[in-house]
Amino acid sequence: MGCGNKNTETTKATEAAASTEAAASTEAVSETQAAAGEAATVQVYIAASLSNAMDEISANYKSVQPNVDLVFNAGSSGKLQTQIEEGGACDVFFSAATKQMDALVEGGFVQEADVTDLLENKVQLIKPAGTETKVTGFENITDAANLALAADTVPVGQYAREIFDNLGITDQVMAMEINECEDVSAVLAAVSEGSNEVGIVYATDAASVADKVEVIATANDTELKSKVIYPVGFVKNTEADDAEVAASKAFVDYLKTPEAAAVFEKYGFSCIN
Repeated sequence: MGCGNKNTETTKATEAAASTEAAASTEAVSETQAAAGEAATVQVYIAASLSNAMDEISANYKSVQPNVDLVFNAGSSGKLQTQIEEGGACDVFFSAATKQMDALVEGGFVQEADVTDLLENKVQLIKPAGTETKVTGFENITDAANLALAADTVPVGQYAREIFDNLGITDQVMAMEINECEDVSAVLAAVSEGSNEVGIVYATDAASVADKVEVIATANDTELKSKVIYPVGFVKNTEADDAEVAASKAFVDYLKTPEAAAVFEKYGFSCIN
């Protein structure tokens, strides 16, 4: 089964209906891909935490659409949102949070009907592998000498701050020695290199360097009430020609297939069905 749900509140369909819809979706993807066989370049803005999975998906997609070049721009979702708002050439936006996608919808850069909630992740507290710390969870994070924390414009930084608020420790955390990082990749690097005692990243990031970091805790539903949802959507790119528009839609369709889902799950994401 592939990924994607345009409305997480929608009631579940019957098993027979789901099978019919899946078959129709697969057929539609094939038809779209066949129609989008022209040479085209698709500009895809992706959250930094998607980089490893998307690199593999890009390689796989080349065998499906050899005439389509995928150009990734990876970074914090907030930074990518700003680039789109300032006129950056983008066909597809794959965010690490709904907040940035919602802002682009409200700003008229993305059509709400073209947005799909595709993946879910978890937030984890990590430390360098083989090191000692008094920190046993988010609740006593202030026992660390220092903290690698993504900026508040970055989804993982926003999730981290929500955890602090829910635990009632925001003031204490903000009084710590904090290494404020531009995105989750920078947080992961700071901890894996031993520059900081602890840091907050996504579960998928921690898993990508399992030999260099150790997980102290995973945020539970009490600590983090918001779901870590990754939506993908089409951006209104006035510079894109018909072939590029068709190629963009075909690629997003591919992201919802079982083949793409297998890659996402390999890197620790959960698909939203």
